[in-house]
Amino acid sequence: MSNPTPRRRFLRTAAGFAALGVLSRPAQAALLTPRQTEGPFYPTGSMRRADIDNDLVRIAGAVRQAGGHIIRLTGRVLDRSGRPIPEARVEIWQCDAQGNYMHPRDRRSADHDPAFQGFGHDITGADGRYTFRTIKPVPYPGRTPHIHVKAFAGGRELTTQFYLADEPANQRDGLFRRLSQAEQNAVLMRFEETGKDPQASVDITL
Repeated sequence: MSNPTPRRRFLRTAAGFAALGVLSRPAQAALLTPRQTEGPFYPTGSMRRADIDNDLVRIAGAVRQAGGHIIRLTGRVLDRSGRPIPEARVEIWQCDAQGNYMHPRDRRSADHDPAFQGFGHDITGADGRYTFRTIKPVPYPGRTPHIHVKAFAGGRELTTQFYLADEPANQRDGLFRRLSQAEQNAVLMRFEETGKDPQASVDITL
């Protein structure tokens, strides 16, 4: 029997792969972190404190630390292939323990906790990891508890929000409810006790 032609060999191989579902199954892309609104209270440079490091509960030179329940927020910045992105900039901002933003458009900003930074940033290491020490987010009128997040890497920018897992108010929040189930899971903070401050890990894929 003569050897099959290259075309026939290809067709046989393709048929075999198709039977296994190889050719008919599209490659699965990574779930990108959902984009969400920046909101009205993003603090521009002139609104930020001189101390904008990744520890939002302790301001350099301050006698006391911020009020509220202290937490640690960590995770990795990843590209669409799941590879860590080093030297990415991650920013977070949120209201203080009384629901006040450090922003002039917040009518209650004069009562903002003077020991709370309100805004901070971190730069990822070789493993793509960022880390913050902050407070557990609290609700304010019209919104469920959340932390605002921005990530900058390779000319790309992403703005999103992180939410508390198992928070009943999430299901009454219009922005949270716009997300699909998978998107909601991607931005939920699930805390673990580490012997120190409760810690949540949320990866950012952009």
